[in-house]
Amino acid sequence: MTDNLSIEQRGLRESATFDRTTIAAIQRAAETGIYDIRGWGAKRKLPHFDDLLFLGASMSRYPLEGYRERCDTDVWLGTRNAKYPLHLSTPVTIAGMSFGALSAGAKEALGRGASEVGTSTTTGDGGMTPEERGQSKHLVYQYLPSRYGMNPDDLRKADAIEVVLGQGAKPGGGGMLLGQKISERVAAMRTLPEGIDQRSACRHPDWTGPDDLAIKINELREITDWEKPIYVKVGASRTYYDVKLAVHSGADVVVVDGMQGGTAATQEVFIEHVGIPTLAAIPQAVQALQELGVHREVQLIVSGGIRNGADVAKAMALGADAVAIGTAALIALGDNDPRYANEYEAIGSAAGYYDDFQDGRDPAGISTQDPELSARFDPVLGGKRLANFLRVMTMEAQTIARACGKAHLQHLEPEDLVAISIEAAAMARVPLAGTGWIPGSGL
Repeated sequence: MTDNLSIEQRGLRESATFDRTTIAAIQRAAETGIYDIRGWGAKRKLPHFDDLLFLGASMSRYPLEGYRERCDTDVWLGTRNAKYPLHLSTPVTIAGMSFGALSAGAKEALGRGASEVGTSTTTGDGGMTPEERGQSKHLVYQYLPSRYGMNPDDLRKADAIEVVLGQGAKPGGGGMLLGQKISERVAAMRTLPEGIDQRSACRHPDWTGPDDLAIKINELREITDWEKPIYVKVGASRTYYDVKLAVHSGADVVVVDGMQGGTAATQEVFIEHVGIPTLAAIPQAVQALQELGVHREVQLIVSGGIRNGADVAKAMALGADAVAIGTAALIALGDNDPRYANEYEAIGSAAGYYDDFQDGRDPAGISTQDPELSARFDPVLGGKRLANFLRVMTMEAQTIARACGKAHLQHLEPEDLVAISIEAAAMARVPLAGTGWIPGSGL
């Protein structure tokens, strides 16, 4: 009898191609006849910042003393054309996440937390809420293909404008907001029927290329009296060319979002199989800016899987001016918290695994429009938690920069890095640890 024997004792071997996750996906598709939708971003293992290490000071470099020597963290964004560029205390910003995908309280908390540490937050699709504007010292207004909630008066109230051409989790695809999250208020802001699924357009309706985008950017400058920085956000795919075109179109800041970027809802096949890793996108973006002679003049913000201060420092060493966080910010607010473990289990998930943000059943009250669930979330406490997290990320990045002998986070450079895998070395264009070899460079 084999009933009491383990899988290994029975001599059974799992297929690498048809593993249990793949089998479950096939079975689900066969049963339902529809593709899977979820949030959270890519779950497959990809070359990422963990594959890079810093070369701290020892004999050939001098470290800075953390208690006596400064390491500055501020950053200016939008210095190319804007009358009032943003001056942030930390290079860690909050990425665009819409009211609709998130509750009003969550949006308020993002504003509170970002303002407490002197950084910016971003509206996301669907427009500007009084809760977020009221609590955000620096608020970036996203201008998306859908035009949901687009209001020239709100453009003028914003501190910067981000023209979104793509998102890391789904470059080439539009957003989704399912009917259960289209509340009366969300529907009114987006001019949509209540309770009906919304699918955003995948491209802007009034231009087809960089020349048209240049006209649109000038229109936005005119609306805002040339006061606000204009960002252009692209999903990482053909990054080198996209960044060059964004600069030619007049962008003050380019935002590059790698495929580890999160999403409230899109097709899983998109999340896992479209786009390139953040690690591969940064050097391409920096190369494009350098060839145009505008690196640091046109600032680069990198997003997609930023989790801690080490990731911040590595992105900046590769040439970014700042980073943006989304999923990490939601976790800091309290999403996927163990205190809701029983409720996550009740809806077929588990704390730490919950990714059905599109369903609007988030027990933490963050990614929902359900009044009872949203009432659980305390935006004041959530804002304090986020501020704590942002401070820790900034201090961690400072610690690394000082160890490399740098008096500002922006002084970090590729020379401070090595890679521990051939793939990461080739993507990041830094040497494989213990060698001077950069795969693909001929060196």
